[in-house]
Amino acid sequence: MSPLPQALKWFRHSSLCICFLLVGGCAVGPNYHRPPLNVPSEFRGSSRDTNSLADLPWWNVFQDSALQGLVREALTNNYDVRIAAARVEQARAVLWENRAGLFPQLAYLAGIGRSRNAAVNAPVFNGGVTSDVFQFGGNASWEIDLWGRIRRLTEAARAQFFATEEARRDVRITLISDLATAYFQLLAVDRALEIAGRTTNSFGESLRIFSQRLAGGIVSKLETSAAEAALASAAATVPDLERQTVVLEDQINVLLGRNPRPVARGKTLLQQPRFPEVPPGLPSALLERRPDIREAEQNVRAANAQVGVAVANFFPNLTLTGLLGQASPELSSLTSGGATAWSIAANLTGPIFQGGHLVGQYHQARAVREEAALRYQSTVLNAFREVADALIAREKYEQARIQQERAVRAYEVAVQVATERYVAGRAGYFEILQEQQLLFPAENSLVQTQLNQMLTLVQLYRALGGGWQVQHRPG
Repeated sequence: MSPLPQALKWFRHSSLCICFLLVGGCAVGPNYHRPPLNVPSEFRGSSRDTNSLADLPWWNVFQDSALQGLVREALTNNYDVRIAAARVEQARAVLWENRAGLFPQLAYLAGIGRSRNAAVNAPVFNGGVTSDVFQFGGNASWEIDLWGRIRRLTEAARAQFFATEEARRDVRITLISDLATAYFQLLAVDRALEIAGRTTNSFGESLRIFSQRLAGGIVSKLETSAAEAALASAAATVPDLERQTVVLEDQINVLLGRNPRPVARGKTLLQQPRFPEVPPGLPSALLERRPDIREAEQNVRAANAQVGVAVANFFPNLTLTGLLGQASPELSSLTSGGATAWSIAANLTGPIFQGGHLVGQYHQARAVREEAALRYQSTVLNAFREVADALIAREKYEQARIQQERAVRAYEVAVQVATERYVAGRAGYFEILQEQQLLFPAENSLVQTQLNQMLTLVQLYRALGGGWQVQHRPG
């Protein structure tokens, strides 16, 4: 029997033995278990309800056509979202790279050369004979994963890939919340500008009346000076509000991935719908919904797999190599049986003394896993806090809004009555001025309270992990 069939028969039998070894082999190191968590049965300040605000798509939460259009544009063009997508592709490629170690590695070779007193590009004395070499063929190598080192590497890479997927989702929900926050802040500034303009006109009308009366000798210069000061104070707030408008528009444009320009508005701040009931759902569902929690758990899984890799490094590596080709000093002889070249080998390598290097790697991997587990537990605890804070903030801001609206209505009546009393000659100007100066900040406080209510809704939606499940509104 010729050498080549013998080699193929030996390789076939060896491959069958290796397959049995792989089936019976084990992956050393600890298997993954979720770190222990103290999950409450319900969120603080809420009932035990399985429904959740986070189950709603973002277009059902933010019912403003202009904001919906901005969100759709941002999810497509935002640079952070695109960077996160690129990181996912990087992690996917790393997974492919690590998984490739489970399969035989095949390569080809071809060469032609002329040498004297040399062999394989190394000096070798051969009596000064000049010779030609023609060769071509293929080689194979296969690391037998007896201890699961490659499988643990693949497990870690897969977990890192899933972690980048969750990070991308977290970037999307952060983008939606940041965009909604800036949009509602812009609407609040618009409302404040409207109040400032109306207040400036009111003070201006008072100054006109007092100036006429001063000319008629009815009032003193004190009243007109006070009216002019009130007018100037109200007018001074307008430039800063206009500055804030441009800053917020620029912030929104950056989130949209476009150059600064005016931003279209939809509903005003007062027209934005309020949610009468905002069920948070069960705390246990938060673990499966929030992308940052899911990302943190995948990082724990990856770190746990790296412990297995560190354990596997203590065991020997078994590698099979093979070569099959043709080699001859004459090109015409490559097709003859005598030019056939082949080799099959099995290499076993393992550590004996590393000076504590492998032990250090093992302890480092365990410490990294412990850090990842603590970060996961911290992320979960912080998520529960964010939901609880948003729930109580929504409740208290609603109570504050009711009282602030009551105060604004009372001040509006007071200004009207004071003006009527002044025109009738039964009160002085300072009575009007006092009520007007109280009305202006009260209206601005109401705007801030209304804004805080909208921002609390955004914060709660984000804290519950909503908004990333569906990218675009269908239809």
